[in-house]
Amino acid sequence: MAVTLDDIQRAAARIKPYAQRTPMLTNESLNQRVGAQVFLKCENFQKVGAFKFRGACNAVFSLTDEEAARGVATHSSGNHAQALALAARMRGVPAYIVMPENAPQVKKNAVAGYGGQITYCEPTLPAREAALRQVVDATGAAFIHPYDNERVIAGQGTAALELLADAPDLDAIIAPVGGGGLLSGTSIAAAETKKGIRVIGGEPEMADDAFRSLQAGKVLPSDHPQTIADGLLTSLSERTFSIIQSHVDQIVTVSEQGIADAMRFVWERAKIIIEPSAAVAVGVLWERKIDLTGLKVGVILSGGNVDLRKLPWAKR
Repeated sequence: MAVTLDDIQRAAARIKPYAQRTPMLTNESLNQRVGAQVFLKCENFQKVGAFKFRGACNAVFSLTDEEAARGVATHSSGNHAQALALAARMRGVPAYIVMPENAPQVKKNAVAGYGGQITYCEPTLPAREAALRQVVDATGAAFIHPYDNERVIAGQGTAALELLADAPDLDAIIAPVGGGGLLSGTSIAAAETKKGIRVIGGEPEMADDAFRSLQAGKVLPSDHPQTIADGLLTSLSERTFSIIQSHVDQIVTVSEQGIADAMRFVWERAKIIIEPSAAVAVGVLWERKIDLTGLKVGVILSGGNVDLRKLPWAKR
């Protein structure tokens, strides 16, 4: 089933009572630094501090009462785990979250705080998947994948829908890409809302599997990615790759230094906290590998969940 603009519009209506309609901000210092008019869509102000709540919320509230009564389940060590736990709590159903034992304690605490029932496992994908199967078999819960799910993709696309409502004359829109849920939803919303708009993905140079996949015409998995943008370590799925291949103009890679510099600049000049993964989208403009001079460019700041003990510009 292909995700359509209608799906995204229905998702927007479905999550409206629960999700934040995040602000769009501009900053003249940033405009001057990158040579474009930049419109920042601040998903760092979304519930759980990231866009992930949109997709999780849409998926949870799309379930029938019978499906929802058995709960929802996923494996995640990051923002999706928190988002799913909160969305499930809002619907009054259980959330079963499989997390690796080495997940940061702050994330474990957040998932538990939102009411998630955590099962710990070894920090490998096979272990996560095996633990998830056991949970689903035991509970009958609905598996909500972090990005390889049409309802999640439709939910993520609502951020771009809001951005284009606030800034309808954008020439381009940039979103970071990891597993591809946000970029997929963004590309569908943008391409079907405004004809001719350029959709650009931002990806770390040190985790460039989406960039390489588009060049190769097939999904190439991420091979030992090493980047400060830890929210972008996941590889594309066949579903997200297909959407990106059809709707995204190009993917631009950003250096580690560019990510850190863009992140610091936004903190200092725009006075908002963004995480490294969000800074990747700003980094596309920062490093000027493509010419967007003078254009009106929307940037989706994917989140603001930062470990303040590990700031990329802090002395070690």
